[in-house]
Amino acid sequence: MTTTVRTSAFTEPDRPKNLQIRYLNQVGAHVDITGSGEHAENNRWKCHGCKDTSRSPETDWLFCMREKASAHASACRAIPLT
Repeated sequence: MTTTVRTSAFTEPDRPKNLQIRYLNQVGAHVDITGSGEHAENNRWKCHGCKDTSRSPETDWLFCMREKASAHASACRAIPLT
């Protein structure tokens, strides 16, 4: 007997160890902020729906990322296709 496991387009992606915050966009795709924390320059956001990501790595402080990732999640309606 073979068991088929189906995953939804909205299955939560693995959580990276440096995940700081995870939002959901309008249709349930995840928007992640990863990095080293509040005052680190390596914080980034990435949408698992449309694949958009942060554009200014030199200014990606966590307090800035919260606003940018939240605004993206509020507007994005893309679903992950893989």
